[in-house]
Amino acid sequence: MSASDQDTPAAETPGTDEPDEAVVEEEEGRESGEGMTPKQARRLRVAAASVLLVAMGVVLVIRLATSTSVLVVGVYGLAMILCGIVIELSRNGRTRLGTWLLVSGLAAALALDWLVLP
Repeated sequence: MSASDQDTPAAETPGTDEPDEAVVEEEEGRESGEGMTPKQARRLRVAAASVLLVAMGVVLVIRLATSTSVLVVGVYGLAMILCGIVIELSRNGRTRLGTWLLVSGLAAALALDWLVLP
C-alpha cells in the first residue's frame, strides 16, 4: 500500500461513493413515517380479517342461541365470507381493495343487524 492510497478517504473509492438509489428511497420513506411496506400491510390486513372472521363466528353463534333465523345466518354468513375474500385479496396484494371491502361490508352487516334482524 503506497502513501497516496492511505491519504485517499474510503468514500472516494470507486463503487462506494453513493449508495443504491432504491435503498436510499426506502430508508427515507421509513424515516419520514410514510407508512408500512407492502408486505407488512398484507400481513396486517390478513390478521385483521382473520380476527374479524372469528369474531363474526362468535357473534353468529350467540345470535343463533337467542333467535334462530335464516336472516341471522345470512347476514353473518355473508360477513364471514367477506372476511375470507379479504384474506385472499390481501394475500394476492390487493390490500386497498380488501380494506375497502372489509370496512364497507362489515358496516353493512352491522347496519343490517341493527335495522333488519329481530
